[in-house]
Amino acid sequence: MSETASNPVFLVDAYSDPVVVRIQGRASFQNSGCLRDFIADMLQRGKTRFVLDFQHCASMDSTFLGVLAGAAIELKKSTAGGSLVAARVGQRNLELMRNLGLHRLLTVDAGDFDLSFGQGSAPLDCQKRSDIDTARLVLEAHENLVNAAEANRTKFQDVLAFLRNRVEQK
Repeated sequence: MSETASNPVFLVDAYSDPVVVRIQGRASFQNSGCLRDFIADMLQRGKTRFVLDFQHCASMDSTFLGVLAGAAIELKKSTAGGSLVAARVGQRNLELMRNLGLHRLLTVDAGDFDLSFGQGSAPLDCQKRSDIDTARLVLEAHENLVNAAEANRTKFQDVLAFLRNRVEQK
């Protein structure tokens, strides 16, 4: 198993324009929260252009895709002229994005996007979240997917019901 597969990481250049995020390894519910928090922080700082580099992304789950959907929705609501580009996505990840309707929310480039990654790259520090915080994150992400495409409601109805029940019990 490769180093990035066993230790997934998001490398960021927060000082570039656009802000660049390189996804290395598996993007999942376990590490999506720190990306969501990072993008929210960048939006608060007035950053409105983002490129996510998927060249070294091994795989991604629906929670991660829901975090992307939420970021794209928030970007469209809060700024004019903002952009979120998914670059060098690869065929399998492109298929996942299209199946869930993300191609309607963000720019998806499956080819050889010309991307220079600056010297300011630093790994995001992903703190461990409590079980209830993780459940809230996963619920929010899947609600974002339903907002992105109504057809996703039937795909995730059981997940949504389970998570709503879990969050309401706490």
